[in-house]
Amino acid sequence: MSQQTQIPELDSVGLLRYAWRQLTSMRTALILLLMVGVAAIPGSLFPQRTQNPLQVSQYFKDSPDVARWMDRFYLFDVYGSPWFSAIYILLFISLIGCVLPRTFEHFKAARALPPTTPKNLSRLEHHQSWSAHGDELELARKWFKAKRFRVLEVDGSISAEKGFTRETGNLFFHLALILILLGISFSSLFGMRGEAIVNVGERFVNTPTSYDTLNYGKLFKDSNIPSFMLTVDKFVAQYNVETSAPEDYTLDVSLLRDGSTTIEKKTIKVNSPMTIGTTRVYLQANGYAPVVTVRDSKGDVAFQGPVTFLPQDANLRSIGAIKVPDADPQIGFLGSFLPTYVRDGANGGASAFPKALNPRLLLSVWSGDLGLDSGIPQSVYRIDTTDMKQIGLKGLKPGESYVYEGGSITFEGYVQWVNLNFVADPGKHLALLGGIVAILGLLASLFTRRRRIWIRVGDDVEVAGLAKNAAPGLELEIQGFVKMLKGEK
Repeated sequence: MSQQTQIPELDSVGLLRYAWRQLTSMRTALILLLMVGVAAIPGSLFPQRTQNPLQVSQYFKDSPDVARWMDRFYLFDVYGSPWFSAIYILLFISLIGCVLPRTFEHFKAARALPPTTPKNLSRLEHHQSWSAHGDELELARKWFKAKRFRVLEVDGSISAEKGFTRETGNLFFHLALILILLGISFSSLFGMRGEAIVNVGERFVNTPTSYDTLNYGKLFKDSNIPSFMLTVDKFVAQYNVETSAPEDYTLDVSLLRDGSTTIEKKTIKVNSPMTIGTTRVYLQANGYAPVVTVRDSKGDVAFQGPVTFLPQDANLRSIGAIKVPDADPQIGFLGSFLPTYVRDGANGGASAFPKALNPRLLLSVWSGDLGLDSGIPQSVYRIDTTDMKQIGLKGLKPGESYVYEGGSITFEGYVQWVNLNFVADPGKHLALLGGIVAILGLLASLFTRRRRIWIRVGDDVEVAGLAKNAAPGLELEIQGFVKMLKGEK
Protein backbone atom coordinates (compact mmCIF):
# COMPACT_ATOMS: atom_id res chain seq x y z
CA MET A 1 0.00 0.00 0.00
CA SER A 2 1.53 3.27 -1.11
CA GLN A 3 2.01 6.08 1.37
CA GLN A 4 1.06 9.64 0.46
CA THR A 5 3.41 12.38 1.54
CA GLN A 6 1.60 15.28 3.17
CA ILE A 7 3.02 18.76 2.65
CA PRO A 8 2.74 20.76 5.87
CA GLU A 9 0.65 23.91 5.65
CA LEU A 10 2.34 27.25 6.02
CA ASP A 11 1.59 29.20 9.18
CA SER A 12 1.23 32.98 9.12
CA VAL A 13 4.95 33.56 9.68
CA GLY A 14 5.89 31.11 6.95
CA LEU A 15 3.40 32.70 4.58
CA LEU A 16 4.86 36.17 5.24
CA ARG A 17 8.39 34.82 4.75
CA TYR A 18 7.36 33.24 1.44
CA ALA A 19 5.67 36.45 0.27
CA TRP A 20 8.76 38.48 1.21
CA ARG A 21 11.06 36.15 -0.72
CA GLN A 22 8.84 36.39 -3.78
CA LEU A 23 8.63 40.20 -3.56
CA THR A 24 12.39 40.65 -3.14
CA SER A 25 13.41 38.33 -5.96
CA MET A 26 15.13 39.81 -9.00
CA ARG A 27 12.40 38.44 -11.25
CA THR A 28 9.72 40.34 -9.31
CA ALA A 29 11.80 43.54 -9.42
CA LEU A 30 12.11 43.29 -13.20
CA ILE A 31 8.38 42.64 -13.56
CA LEU A 32 7.55 45.66 -11.37
CA LEU A 33 10.01 47.82 -13.33
CA LEU A 34 8.23 46.80 -16.53
CA MET A 35 4.86 47.54 -14.90
CA VAL A 36 6.01 51.06 -13.95
CA GLY A 37 6.91 51.71 -17.59
CA VAL A 38 3.56 50.38 -18.81
CA ALA A 39 1.60 52.25 -16.12
CA ALA A 40 3.29 55.53 -17.14
CA ILE A 41 1.99 55.26 -20.72
CA PRO A 42 -1.47 56.78 -19.95
CA GLY A 43 0.33 59.78 -18.46
CA SER A 44 1.78 60.57 -21.89
CA LEU A 45 -1.44 59.81 -23.79
CA PHE A 46 -3.89 61.86 -21.71
CA PRO A 47 -3.47 65.41 -20.35
CA GLN A 48 -2.56 65.60 -16.67
CA ARG A 49 -4.12 68.06 -14.24
CA THR A 50 -0.72 69.05 -12.88
CA GLN A 51 0.56 69.97 -16.36
CA ASN A 52 -2.38 70.98 -18.53
CA PRO A 53 -5.56 71.68 -16.53
CA LEU A 54 -7.14 73.58 -19.43
CA GLN A 55 -7.02 70.55 -21.71
CA VAL A 56 -8.48 68.39 -18.93
CA SER A 57 -11.35 70.85 -18.62
CA GLN A 58 -11.83 70.64 -22.38
CA TYR A 59 -12.16 66.85 -22.08
CA PHE A 60 -14.99 67.30 -19.57
CA LYS A 61 -16.62 69.85 -21.84
CA ASP A 62 -16.42 67.76 -25.01
CA SER A 63 -17.24 64.32 -23.53
CA PRO A 64 -18.40 64.70 -19.91
CA ASP A 65 -19.51 61.07 -19.43
CA VAL A 66 -16.28 59.59 -20.81
CA ALA A 67 -14.20 62.12 -18.89
CA ARG A 68 -15.92 61.19 -15.61
CA TRP A 69 -15.09 57.52 -16.14
CA MET A 70 -11.51 58.40 -17.03
CA ASP A 71 -11.28 60.49 -13.90
CA ARG A 72 -12.47 57.56 -11.77
CA PHE A 73 -9.46 55.58 -12.97
CA TYR A 74 -7.14 58.58 -12.35
CA LEU A 75 -6.21 58.86 -16.02
CA PHE A 76 -5.90 62.64 -15.58
CA ASP A 77 -3.64 62.17 -12.54
CA VAL A 78 -1.70 59.02 -13.39
CA TYR A 79 1.43 59.69 -11.34
CA GLY A 80 -0.55 60.53 -8.22
CA SER A 81 -3.02 57.63 -8.56
CA PRO A 82 -3.22 54.86 -5.92
CA TRP A 83 -2.46 52.12 -8.46
CA PHE A 84 0.67 53.85 -9.81
CA SER A 85 1.83 54.63 -6.27
CA ALA A 86 1.31 50.99 -5.28
CA ILE A 87 3.49 49.73 -8.14
CA TYR A 88 6.10 52.38 -7.37
CA ILE A 89 6.25 51.51 -3.65
CA LEU A 90 6.38 47.77 -4.34
CA LEU A 91 9.25 48.32 -6.78
CA PHE A 92 11.07 50.39 -4.18
CA ILE A 93 10.66 47.69 -1.50
CA SER A 94 11.57 44.94 -3.95
CA LEU A 95 14.80 46.65 -5.00
CA ILE A 96 15.84 47.29 -1.40
CA GLY A 97 15.08 43.73 -0.34
CA CYS A 98 16.83 42.34 -3.40
CA VAL A 99 19.92 44.54 -3.59
CA LEU A 100 20.89 45.18 0.04
CA PRO A 101 21.40 41.50 1.04
CA ARG A 102 23.41 40.96 -2.15
CA THR A 103 25.49 44.03 -1.29
CA PHE A 104 26.40 42.65 2.15
CA GLU A 105 27.26 39.25 0.70
CA HIS A 106 29.36 40.82 -2.02
CA PHE A 107 31.19 42.97 0.53
CA LYS A 108 32.13 39.84 2.46
CA ALA A 109 33.15 37.99 -0.71
CA ALA A 110 35.24 40.93 -1.93
CA ARG A 111 37.32 40.81 1.25
CA ALA A 112 37.73 37.04 1.21
CA LEU A 113 40.76 35.29 -0.25
CA PRO A 114 40.52 33.36 -3.53
CA PRO A 115 39.69 29.64 -3.34
CA THR A 116 42.59 27.22 -3.08
CA THR A 117 44.13 25.69 -6.19
CA PRO A 118 42.12 22.70 -7.49
CA LYS A 119 43.79 19.29 -7.50
CA ASN A 120 43.18 18.59 -11.19
CA LEU A 121 44.16 21.71 -13.09
CA SER A 122 44.17 19.72 -16.33
CA ARG A 123 40.39 19.73 -16.32
CA LEU A 124 40.22 23.53 -16.44
CA GLU A 125 40.39 25.86 -19.41
CA HIS A 126 43.66 26.78 -21.14
CA HIS A 127 45.71 24.28 -19.11
CA GLN A 128 49.46 24.25 -19.86
CA SER A 129 52.31 22.27 -18.30
CA TRP A 130 56.12 22.21 -18.66
CA SER A 131 59.22 21.34 -16.67
CA ALA A 132 60.00 23.66 -13.77
CA HIS A 133 63.10 25.83 -13.52
CA GLY A 134 62.59 26.85 -9.87
CA ASP A 135 61.78 30.59 -10.06
CA GLU A 136 58.25 30.39 -11.48
CA LEU A 137 56.49 31.16 -8.17
CA GLU A 138 58.54 34.31 -7.60
CA LEU A 139 57.89 35.51 -11.14
CA ALA A 140 54.18 34.71 -10.73
CA ARG A 141 53.97 36.71 -7.49
CA LYS A 142 55.43 39.79 -9.15
CA TRP A 143 53.18 39.41 -12.21
CA PHE A 144 50.02 39.01 -10.14
CA LYS A 145 50.96 42.00 -7.99
CA ALA A 146 51.58 44.16 -11.04
CA LYS A 147 48.22 43.10 -12.53
CA ARG A 148 46.43 43.71 -9.18
CA PHE A 149 45.23 40.17 -8.65
CA ARG A 150 44.21 38.97 -5.20
CA VAL A 151 46.34 35.95 -4.38
CA LEU A 152 46.39 32.98 -2.02
CA GLU A 153 49.60 30.98 -1.83
CA VAL A 154 49.44 27.48 -0.33
CA ASP A 155 51.94 24.58 -0.60
CA GLY A 156 53.76 25.61 -3.75
CA SER A 157 50.71 26.92 -5.60
CA ILE A 158 49.17 30.32 -6.12
CA SER A 159 45.49 31.03 -6.65
CA ALA A 160 44.84 34.46 -8.16
CA GLU A 161 41.54 36.22 -8.80
CA LYS A 162 40.53 39.50 -10.42
CA GLY A 163 37.39 41.19 -11.72
CA PHE A 164 35.23 41.73 -8.63
CA THR A 165 34.53 45.19 -10.05
CA ARG A 166 32.06 43.54 -12.42
CA GLU A 167 29.76 42.42 -9.64
CA THR A 168 30.42 45.66 -7.76
CA GLY A 169 29.30 47.67 -10.79
CA ASN A 170 26.19 45.54 -11.11
CA LEU A 171 25.27 46.17 -7.47
CA PHE A 172 26.03 49.88 -7.74
CA PHE A 173 23.74 50.04 -10.76
CA HIS A 174 20.86 48.59 -8.75
CA LEU A 175 21.67 50.74 -5.71
CA ALA A 176 21.60 53.74 -8.05
CA LEU A 177 18.04 52.82 -9.07
CA ILE A 178 17.09 53.07 -5.39
CA LEU A 179 18.73 56.51 -5.21
CA ILE A 180 16.78 57.63 -8.28
CA LEU A 181 13.52 56.37 -6.78
CA LEU A 182 14.35 58.18 -3.52
CA GLY A 183 15.04 61.39 -5.43
CA ILE A 184 11.76 61.15 -7.30
CA SER A 185 9.94 60.40 -4.03
CA PHE A 186 11.44 63.42 -2.24
CA SER A 187 10.53 65.68 -5.14
CA SER A 188 7.00 64.30 -5.21
CA LEU A 189 6.51 64.67 -1.44
CA PHE A 190 8.38 67.90 -0.67
CA GLY A 191 8.52 69.63 -4.07
CA MET A 192 6.55 72.45 -5.60
CA ARG A 193 5.87 73.53 -9.16
CA GLY A 194 4.07 76.66 -10.26
CA GLU A 195 3.64 78.85 -13.33
CA ALA A 196 2.85 82.51 -13.73
CA ILE A 197 2.51 84.77 -16.74
CA VAL A 198 3.99 88.20 -16.01
CA ASN A 199 3.90 91.18 -18.35
CA VAL A 200 7.07 93.19 -18.92
CA GLY A 201 7.07 96.05 -16.42
CA GLU A 202 4.88 94.25 -13.88
CA ARG A 203 5.79 92.81 -10.48
CA PHE A 204 5.37 89.27 -9.20
CA VAL A 205 5.02 88.70 -5.46
CA ASN A 206 5.75 85.09 -4.51
CA THR A 207 2.51 84.16 -2.78
CA PRO A 208 0.18 81.25 -3.63
CA THR A 209 -2.47 83.61 -5.06
CA SER A 210 0.00 85.07 -7.59
CA TYR A 211 0.40 81.83 -9.53
CA ASP A 212 -1.67 80.83 -12.54
CA THR A 213 -1.12 77.15 -11.68
CA LEU A 214 0.41 75.82 -8.47
CA ASN A 215 0.99 72.19 -7.46
CA TYR A 216 2.33 71.10 -4.10
CA GLY A 217 3.96 67.86 -3.07
CA LYS A 218 2.07 65.74 -0.57
CA LEU A 219 4.07 67.12 2.37
CA PHE A 220 4.80 70.63 1.06
CA LYS A 221 3.43 73.54 3.10
CA ASP A 222 2.64 77.15 2.23
CA SER A 223 5.23 78.27 4.78
CA ASN A 224 7.96 76.60 2.69
CA ILE A 225 7.43 79.06 -0.19
CA PRO A 226 10.29 81.59 -0.11
CA SER A 227 9.29 85.23 0.22
CA PHE A 228 10.52 87.46 -2.57
CA MET A 229 9.32 89.92 -5.20
CA LEU A 230 10.62 90.25 -8.71
CA THR A 231 9.98 92.84 -11.39
CA VAL A 232 10.20 91.98 -15.08
CA ASP A 233 12.34 94.83 -16.41
CA LYS A 234 13.16 93.82 -19.98
CA PHE A 235 12.71 90.92 -22.35
CA VAL A 236 14.71 90.59 -25.58
CA ALA A 237 14.07 87.86 -28.13
CA GLN A 238 16.34 87.22 -31.10
CA TYR A 239 15.10 85.30 -34.15
CA ASN A 240 16.67 84.03 -37.33
CA VAL A 241 15.60 86.33 -40.15
CA GLU A 242 15.33 83.53 -42.71
CA THR A 243 13.73 80.72 -40.67
CA SER A 244 12.02 82.72 -37.86
CA ALA A 245 13.56 80.22 -35.43
CA PRO A 246 14.43 81.63 -31.99
CA GLU A 247 18.15 82.13 -31.40
CA ASP A 248 18.23 83.65 -27.93
CA TYR A 249 15.90 84.80 -25.15
CA THR A 250 17.14 87.19 -22.45
CA LEU A 251 15.05 88.26 -19.48
CA ASP A 252 16.26 90.96 -17.09
CA VAL A 253 14.55 91.10 -13.69
CA SER A 254 14.92 92.95 -10.40
CA LEU A 255 14.81 90.72 -7.31
CA LEU A 256 13.95 91.86 -3.80
CA ARG A 257 14.37 89.15 -1.16
CA ASP A 258 12.37 89.05 2.05
CA GLY A 259 14.04 91.08 4.78
CA SER A 260 16.40 92.82 2.37
CA THR A 261 16.35 96.37 1.07
CA THR A 262 18.85 95.72 -1.71
CA ILE A 263 17.46 95.16 -5.20
CA GLU A 264 19.42 92.53 -7.12
CA LYS A 265 19.64 92.63 -10.90
CA LYS A 266 19.36 89.17 -12.43
CA THR A 267 19.36 87.75 -15.96
CA ILE A 268 17.41 84.61 -16.86
CA LYS A 269 17.91 82.61 -20.03
CA VAL A 270 16.26 79.45 -21.29
CA ASN A 271 19.03 77.18 -19.99
CA SER A 272 20.18 79.46 -17.21
CA PRO A 273 17.51 79.75 -14.47
CA MET A 274 17.58 82.04 -11.47
CA THR A 275 18.05 80.34 -8.09
CA ILE A 276 16.38 81.66 -4.95
CA GLY A 277 17.10 79.36 -2.03
CA THR A 278 15.81 75.93 -3.07
CA THR A 279 13.55 77.41 -5.77
CA ARG A 280 14.60 77.82 -9.38
CA VAL A 281 12.89 80.21 -11.77
CA TYR A 282 12.91 79.13 -15.43
CA LEU A 283 12.02 81.16 -18.51
CA GLN A 284 9.54 78.86 -20.22
CA ALA A 285 7.63 80.81 -22.89
CA ASN A 286 6.78 84.28 -24.11
CA GLY A 287 4.17 86.11 -26.13
CA TYR A 288 2.20 89.33 -26.53
CA ALA A 289 -0.56 91.02 -24.58
CA PRO A 290 -2.53 93.64 -26.56
CA VAL A 291 -3.38 96.74 -24.54
CA VAL A 292 -6.98 97.86 -25.15
CA THR A 293 -9.48 100.38 -23.84
CA VAL A 294 -13.18 99.49 -24.00
CA ARG A 295 -15.85 102.15 -23.54
CA ASP A 296 -19.59 101.67 -23.13
CA SER A 297 -22.37 103.58 -24.90
CA LYS A 298 -21.95 106.52 -22.50
CA GLY A 299 -18.24 106.84 -23.23
CA ASP A 300 -17.18 105.58 -19.82
CA VAL A 301 -14.22 103.20 -19.58
CA ALA A 302 -15.52 99.68 -18.94
CA PHE A 303 -12.17 97.95 -19.32
CA GLN A 304 -8.57 99.04 -19.80
CA GLY A 305 -5.25 97.20 -19.74
CA PRO A 306 -3.23 94.40 -21.30
CA VAL A 307 -4.84 91.04 -22.12
CA THR A 308 -2.68 87.95 -22.47
CA PHE A 309 -2.97 86.16 -25.81
CA LEU A 310 -1.62 82.64 -26.35
CA PRO A 311 0.78 81.89 -29.25
CA GLN A 312 -0.45 79.39 -31.83
CA ASP A 313 2.55 78.97 -34.13
CA ALA A 314 6.26 79.69 -34.50
CA ASN A 315 5.54 83.24 -35.74
CA LEU A 316 3.60 83.96 -32.52
CA ARG A 317 0.20 84.36 -34.11
CA SER A 318 -1.78 84.57 -30.88
CA ILE A 319 -5.42 84.22 -29.89
CA GLY A 320 -7.26 85.38 -26.82
CA ALA A 321 -10.47 86.74 -25.38
CA ILE A 322 -11.35 90.13 -23.95
CA LYS A 323 -14.29 89.93 -21.53
CA VAL A 324 -16.08 93.08 -20.40
CA PRO A 325 -18.75 92.06 -17.87
CA ASP A 326 -19.18 95.68 -16.63
CA ALA A 327 -20.56 96.84 -19.99
CA ASP A 328 -24.34 96.92 -20.51
CA PRO A 329 -25.00 94.65 -22.26
CA GLN A 330 -21.96 92.50 -21.59
CA ILE A 331 -19.40 92.49 -24.39
CA GLY A 332 -16.82 89.91 -25.39
CA PHE A 333 -14.09 90.07 -28.02
CA LEU A 334 -12.48 87.06 -29.67
CA GLY A 335 -9.18 88.27 -31.06
CA SER A 336 -6.06 87.33 -32.98
CA PHE A 337 -2.84 89.26 -32.49
CA LEU A 338 -0.45 89.18 -35.45
CA PRO A 339 3.04 90.56 -34.63
CA THR A 340 4.02 90.99 -38.28
CA TYR A 341 0.81 91.17 -40.24
CA VAL A 342 0.61 89.88 -43.80
CA ARG A 343 -2.47 89.32 -45.90
CA ASP A 344 -3.65 85.72 -46.05
CA GLY A 345 -6.39 84.91 -48.54
CA ALA A 346 -7.56 81.83 -46.68
CA ASN A 347 -7.66 83.15 -43.10
CA GLY A 348 -7.70 86.89 -43.66
CA GLY A 349 -4.35 87.46 -42.00
CA ALA A 350 -1.20 85.76 -40.75
CA SER A 351 2.06 86.60 -39.03
CA ALA A 352 5.24 86.44 -41.11
CA PHE A 353 7.73 86.95 -38.24
CA PRO A 354 7.70 86.58 -34.44
CA LYS A 355 8.81 90.15 -33.74
CA ALA A 356 6.20 92.89 -33.71
CA LEU A 357 7.23 94.64 -36.92
CA ASN A 358 3.71 95.32 -38.20
CA PRO A 359 1.30 94.47 -35.34
CA ARG A 360 -2.37 94.02 -36.03
CA LEU A 361 -5.31 93.06 -33.78
CA LEU A 362 -8.19 91.24 -35.48
CA LEU A 363 -11.39 91.26 -33.44
CA SER A 364 -14.77 89.57 -33.48
CA VAL A 365 -17.27 91.43 -31.25
CA TRP A 366 -20.00 89.50 -29.37
CA SER A 367 -22.85 90.86 -27.25
CA GLY A 368 -24.77 88.95 -24.59
CA ASP A 369 -24.31 86.98 -21.37
CA LEU A 370 -20.66 85.98 -20.86
CA GLY A 371 -21.69 83.28 -18.37
CA LEU A 372 -19.35 84.53 -15.66
CA ASP A 373 -22.09 84.31 -13.01
CA SER A 374 -23.08 80.70 -13.80
CA GLY A 375 -20.57 79.20 -11.37
CA ILE A 376 -19.05 77.01 -14.08
CA PRO A 377 -15.27 77.47 -14.46
CA GLN A 378 -14.24 78.75 -17.87
CA SER A 379 -11.03 79.61 -19.62
CA VAL A 380 -9.87 83.22 -19.63
CA TYR A 381 -8.67 82.67 -23.21
CA ARG A 382 -12.02 81.61 -24.67
CA ILE A 383 -15.63 82.79 -24.78
CA ASP A 384 -18.69 80.57 -25.03
CA THR A 385 -20.67 82.35 -27.73
CA THR A 386 -23.61 79.93 -27.70
CA ASP A 387 -26.01 82.49 -26.17
CA MET A 388 -24.33 85.58 -27.64
CA LYS A 389 -24.80 87.63 -30.78
CA GLN A 390 -22.01 88.69 -33.11
CA ILE A 391 -22.18 92.41 -33.79
CA GLY A 392 -18.96 93.20 -35.65
CA LEU A 393 -15.60 92.28 -37.16
CA LYS A 394 -12.61 94.59 -37.34
CA GLY A 395 -8.85 94.70 -37.76
CA LEU A 396 -6.99 97.41 -35.83
CA LYS A 397 -3.53 98.93 -35.94
CA PRO A 398 -1.99 100.43 -32.79
CA GLY A 399 -3.83 103.66 -31.94
CA GLU A 400 -6.95 102.84 -34.00
CA SER A 401 -10.46 102.48 -32.57
CA TYR A 402 -13.56 100.56 -33.61
CA VAL A 403 -17.06 101.86 -32.80
CA TYR A 404 -19.71 99.16 -32.59
CA GLU A 405 -23.30 99.06 -31.44
CA GLY A 406 -23.15 99.93 -27.73
CA GLY A 407 -19.57 101.08 -27.36
CA SER A 408 -16.04 101.19 -28.76
CA ILE A 409 -12.64 99.56 -28.41
CA THR A 410 -9.22 101.16 -28.90
CA PHE A 411 -6.08 99.19 -29.63
CA GLU A 412 -3.55 101.16 -27.57
CA GLY A 413 -0.53 98.96 -28.31
CA TYR A 414 1.00 95.83 -26.80
CA VAL A 415 3.36 94.57 -24.12
CA GLN A 416 5.36 91.36 -24.06
CA TRP A 417 4.77 88.71 -21.44
CA VAL A 418 6.90 85.85 -20.15
CA ASN A 419 5.81 82.56 -18.63
CA LEU A 420 7.91 81.83 -15.55
CA ASN A 421 8.17 78.32 -14.15
CA PHE A 422 8.92 78.11 -10.41
CA VAL A 423 10.29 74.75 -9.32
CA ALA A 424 11.36 73.45 -5.91
CA ASP A 425 12.86 70.01 -6.51
CA PRO A 426 14.65 68.79 -3.35
CA GLY A 427 15.23 65.29 -4.72
CA LYS A 428 17.02 66.28 -7.92
CA HIS A 429 20.49 65.94 -6.41
CA LEU A 430 19.76 62.38 -5.30
CA ALA A 431 18.33 61.56 -8.72
CA LEU A 432 21.38 63.11 -10.44
CA LEU A 433 23.77 61.20 -8.17
CA GLY A 434 21.81 58.02 -8.84
CA GLY A 435 22.02 58.58 -12.58
CA ILE A 436 25.79 59.12 -12.47
CA VAL A 437 26.35 56.06 -10.25
CA ALA A 438 24.10 53.97 -12.50
CA ILE A 439 26.13 54.86 -15.59
CA LEU A 440 29.45 54.19 -13.85
CA GLY A 441 28.16 50.92 -12.44
CA LEU A 442 26.85 49.83 -15.80
CA LEU A 443 30.18 50.62 -17.48
CA ALA A 444 32.07 48.68 -14.81
CA SER A 445 29.70 45.75 -15.17
CA LEU A 446 29.96 45.67 -18.96
CA PHE A 447 33.72 46.14 -19.40
CA THR A 448 35.16 44.22 -16.45
CA ARG A 449 36.01 40.51 -16.82
CA ARG A 450 36.06 38.33 -13.74
CA ARG A 451 38.62 35.49 -13.99
CA ARG A 452 40.87 33.20 -11.96
CA ILE A 453 44.36 31.93 -12.75
CA TRP A 454 46.15 29.11 -10.91
CA ILE A 455 49.78 28.03 -10.94
CA ARG A 456 51.25 24.99 -9.22
CA VAL A 457 55.00 24.34 -9.17
CA GLY A 458 56.54 20.95 -8.43
CA ASP A 459 58.64 18.90 -10.81
CA ASP A 460 56.43 20.46 -13.46
CA VAL A 461 54.71 23.83 -13.73
CA GLU A 462 50.95 23.74 -14.28
CA VAL A 463 48.93 26.80 -15.26
CA ALA A 464 45.17 27.00 -15.83
CA GLY A 465 42.42 29.59 -15.70
CA LEU A 466 38.68 30.05 -15.52
CA ALA A 467 36.57 32.99 -16.73
CA LYS A 468 33.16 33.67 -15.25
CA ASN A 469 30.35 33.56 -17.82
CA ALA A 470 32.92 32.55 -20.46
CA ALA A 471 34.11 36.16 -20.76
CA PRO A 472 36.60 36.58 -23.62
CA GLY A 473 40.24 37.53 -23.16
CA LEU A 474 41.35 34.87 -20.67
CA GLU A 475 43.27 32.85 -23.28
CA LEU A 476 45.39 35.84 -24.31
CA GLU A 477 46.04 36.75 -20.68
CA ILE A 478 47.25 33.23 -19.86
CA GLN A 479 49.42 33.17 -22.96
CA GLY A 480 51.13 36.34 -21.80
CA PHE A 481 51.50 34.89 -18.29
CA VAL A 482 53.08 31.68 -19.62
CA LYS A 483 55.50 33.58 -21.89
CA MET A 484 56.60 35.65 -18.92
CA LEU A 485 57.22 32.51 -16.84
CA LYS A 486 59.18 30.86 -19.62
CA GLY A 487 61.20 33.99 -20.29
CA GLU A 488 59.93 34.27 -23.86
CA LYS A 489 59.47 37.59 -25.59
